[in-house]
Amino acid sequence: MSCLTLFGKKREFIQRLENIRPRLFRLAWSWCHQRDLADDLVQETLTRALRSERQLKEIERFDAWIFRILVNTWRNYLSRTRVMENIDDYVLAEEQTPESLHARYQLTAFVQAAVESLPQGQRQVLTLIDLEGLSYAEVAGVLEIPIGTVMSRLCRARKALAEKLFRQTAEDEYSTNLLRRVK
Repeated sequence: MSCLTLFGKKREFIQRLENIRPRLFRLAWSWCHQRDLADDLVQETLTRALRSERQLKEIERFDAWIFRILVNTWRNYLSRTRVMENIDDYVLAEEQTPESLHARYQLTAFVQAAVESLPQGQRQVLTLIDLEGLSYAEVAGVLEIPIGTVMSRLCRARKALAEKLFRQTAEDEYSTNLLRRVK
């Protein structure tokens, strides 16, 4: 193989790493909810990917391969620390009115808390499929679990989130009706 071919492939590989970095960060942040930790996890993932790029046999499987490295990096972190941090405050972009900002913040906080309350396996499957757009087969490969387990975890996660959202909506309607009666 010529130097130009190697250089071209290396450049393509680095470009792919640069392009996927925001997705890796978003996924890492969805698991740990700490900006600095998510940055560290992504940095470690990219470093490991650069060190082991020859292990990637099919470029079409790049996304699944890099997400697998991120999952392993996250698991290594958890095994070292054994401590999960609480959700940090989530800063939202400015809205046009204080009311809409408050409503959006409440909704975001509620959804974050609902997702965070899911068991880790369900949370990982949900974020890989619904946030990152991986297929069931890719998630099964990334997490090293059967595809049936991916489907059942996703189903349970979505059902739990729907129930929590329904329950919260019902509570909000009850509170609103109660306030209307008091006035």
